[in-house]
Amino acid sequence: MDGKMKVCVLTGKQKLEWIEREIPQPGKGELQIKIEYVGVCGSDLHFYEEGRLANWELDGPLALGHEPGGVVSGIGEGVEGFAIGDRVALEPGVPCGHCKDCLEGHYNLCPDMKFMAIPKEKDGVFAEYCVHDATMTFKLPENVSTMEGGLMEPLCVGLHATVLSNAKIGETAIVLGSGCIGLCTVMALKARGVTEIYVSDVLEKRLNKALEVGATKVFNAAKGEDIVEFAKTLPGGGADQVYECAGNRVTTLQSCKLIRRAGKVTLVGVSPEPILELDVATLNAMEGELYSVYRYRNLYPTAIQAVASGAIPLKKIVSHEFDFADCIHAIEYSSTNKEDVIKSVIKM
Repeated sequence: MDGKMKVCVLTGKQKLEWIEREIPQPGKGELQIKIEYVGVCGSDLHFYEEGRLANWELDGPLALGHEPGGVVSGIGEGVEGFAIGDRVALEPGVPCGHCKDCLEGHYNLCPDMKFMAIPKEKDGVFAEYCVHDATMTFKLPENVSTMEGGLMEPLCVGLHATVLSNAKIGETAIVLGSGCIGLCTVMALKARGVTEIYVSDVLEKRLNKALEVGATKVFNAAKGEDIVEFAKTLPGGGADQVYECAGNRVTTLQSCKLIRRAGKVTLVGVSPEPILELDVATLNAMEGELYSVYRYRNLYPTAIQAVASGAIPLKKIVSHEFDFADCIHAIEYSSTNKEDVIKSVIKM
């Protein structure tokens, strides 16, 4: 496919505009993808609101969006195993493949990563087409939609958190924050056989969704429902596993107060602030283990299989769907209506 395509780009803080670009052509080892769905992620909203995310700063027009599902529309030289029309999910980060981190299997930590919608790395996919490395492109089975294909990205974050911390059947878990990543963590826990999952948030709509996807009981901190007091009533005085998925000061400080002795705290949420307090004295007293999460690795096939089998009801987390023509409105709306929006997707 060649010609022109429409792209929605961020040109400055809270400044989005439409531009036209040439449809990109697949090079060696690449596929051209006609995009069908893209999820709107919290990091897209950070870039939109602040013009930056963590240590990355906007340095020119950047297309946002890194949660794509679509259909193969072109095949580059040397690519095997794909055909035009294949429905696929794209893992948005392409590592170098030959550094020490990549060769040890920790490719998410590759210092030369090219990740979608990150300045100086790779453009995002609020666009009609993209090209992507075939090694990071995964075929979807018949019963998995391209919308779910796009949502594999946040699902892999939740899966990665539960794999790192080795959550298992018979354990209790507390999840702080039930936005998209918190909900994906709840679904990943349930799929791993954890049946006692307690969730805290300040938004009722998100808590109702947590119950829908597998939480045992929810706590609305805005209404004074105290997860810390509740945790003390659990056997051993706390949970086996605690997942901080909100990325904020209050919940990060709470996290260590919620584990039982030899329990585990996993920091999943990305904070807009670089420095947060952690209750190290309590962590030490409990001899708790602390895990940090950076994206995910080696999990797209697992995520796709879990959704295909019905173990993870991924579609349920979507609360809003927007047409690509309304992409600018979709990002603005998702940014200003966080109490209403659980997960937005953009349909091409």
